[in-house]
Amino acid sequence: MVSHAIMNVMNNIKIFFKEVYVELRKTNWLSRNEVLRYTLMVLAVTIVVSAFLGGLDYIFSEALKAFILK
Repeated sequence: MVSHAIMNVMNNIKIFFKEVYVELRKTNWLSRNEVLRYTLMVLAVTIVVSAFLGGLDYIFSEALKAFILK
């Protein structure tokens, strides 16, 4: 009985990985140039947003020092 249950689980795992392989074959992967372009876009946006937020942080901290924390 236990042996049959183990074989059933092993068979289900085997079927699962076969189905995963079939689905991965259907996937449209990005080209190397697309990955590079999108990566550079993400880095550029990250740098711009972090500079903007850092600038706001600096402005607000200086305002707090000047007007509230005299």
